[in-house]
Amino acid sequence: MIIKPQRFLCDSLLYSAEREPDKIALVIEGESYTYLQLAEESSRMASGLLARGLHRGDRVAIYMDNTWPCIVSLYAISIAGGVFLIINPQTKADKLEYIIRDCGAEILLSDTHLSEQLNATIPKLKRLKYVICSGDLEKYSVTSERTSPKVETFLSVIQSSNILDEHKNITPSDLASLIYTSGSTGNPKGVMHSHLSMTFALGSLIEYLRLNKSDVIINVLPFAFDYGLYQLLMSIHLGATLVLERSFTYPALIFKRIEEFKVTVFPAVPTIFSMLLAAHRRKKIIFDSVTRVTNTAAALPAEYISTLKEIFPNALIYKMYGLTECKRVCYLEPELLDDNGSSVGRAIPGTETYLLDLDGNPVKEGEMGILHVRGPHIMLGYWNNPEQTEKMLKQGKLPGERILCTHDWFKKDSNDLLYFIGRSDDIIKTRGEKVSPIEVENVLLGIDGIVEAAVVGLPDEVLGESIHAYVSLEPTCQLKELEIRKLCMSKLENFMVPQKIHIMDELPKTPTGKITKKDLGK
Repeated sequence: MIIKPQRFLCDSLLYSAEREPDKIALVIEGESYTYLQLAEESSRMASGLLARGLHRGDRVAIYMDNTWPCIVSLYAISIAGGVFLIINPQTKADKLEYIIRDCGAEILLSDTHLSEQLNATIPKLKRLKYVICSGDLEKYSVTSERTSPKVETFLSVIQSSNILDEHKNITPSDLASLIYTSGSTGNPKGVMHSHLSMTFALGSLIEYLRLNKSDVIINVLPFAFDYGLYQLLMSIHLGATLVLERSFTYPALIFKRIEEFKVTVFPAVPTIFSMLLAAHRRKKIIFDSVTRVTNTAAALPAEYISTLKEIFPNALIYKMYGLTECKRVCYLEPELLDDNGSSVGRAIPGTETYLLDLDGNPVKEGEMGILHVRGPHIMLGYWNNPEQTEKMLKQGKLPGERILCTHDWFKKDSNDLLYFIGRSDDIIKTRGEKVSPIEVENVLLGIDGIVEAAVVGLPDEVLGESIHAYVSLEPTCQLKELEIRKLCMSKLENFMVPQKIHIMDELPKTPTGKITKKDLGK
């Protein structure tokens, strides 16, 4: 048997479909699809995109939920030699317009149930030539009465197109995707990743997570979020099975899917874990089929670990840290978790990390430094944004090499384990001391009854910055601000105790479920 190299994202699908065409590739909201079905429909859609003028390197926008058409679209664009970008379906018209205009897409694939935002956006996009929608066009209005762009149904394009014999001729250095990330301020930035950077990242992730084709991965995170996207890419790359849901809105349904399909890999973010732990406190739940639990987007509080081990008694638990700009930076081996629970581990396989001070000099063991990342997984830059690209990509160790400056503060111990301290613009300076919000948040999340926590520094004439904590509580919890402060004082140095604790029904979040701090304290 000839082992074929997987140089491009679409190779994973085509190779897996060739090896095991009848294997279940996807279970989407309970409905199963085989690798052959996915390969054939993706190939037909690719042919349809080429017939509508798609050229190598053209950007194609996908504005969809986690659905079968979304996945077919993603692989079709790759097979056709295009560059896909997935826009979160919660995105509103102004931002949707900006992203499509910024990337220069002439083709948009979407869902008709998003017609309200599409109607407000499409008339403003003169460059857009085709809108291909899943769903019933007669039931939903998806454009104004303009003759351009042409609006077609997803099904009609596939039914009228032939299967391609092979994918479009591209090189591994060509762009595979743009992943738009909001950042802390300003308009979203399009992170450019090549086929090379993404396939390398896939291999590294699969290696350290110890995955294989027998795994069943569940995903409730949007594909617009790279953590969600890579659950799909890893599964297809392996020839494994992905169980897909649109969100974690209905935990009982997710629990049912885990048990029904014997899920082995459970990826989540801290907000999902907090809901999971709250459900476990109400009624004990155990998922013994799960062998890997992974976390990213924000630090997983050490206080969660013991309960997660109760829920997933057979699972390796991975704490990780990453950025969209390089997918993943480091991970903590599960065997080190009990003794090094506050660490995010070491660089992922095939990459390198090191800490530098603000002058670019290496820092000593135990000192704070800014994390820099070296490896093939680093982005090519931000689309149409050389200024921000220059800020993130710096001169590397070799002539012409560029490395990623994360602008995040870390420490490293004698075992070369990394410890996240905070964003360079998140560190709170109060009473002449530097305070990491993460450290205060972890203490708050360790208090029974607190579900979510976010800590920010607000200007203060006396202190420089005062520490404000924002928390949400379990429905039956009666904790008051004074009680929370007293508990904090028992765990933190005096200068780290929040001056003010705000109890909220729910903390503000991004569409991917990550707590956003920019509006707190206004």
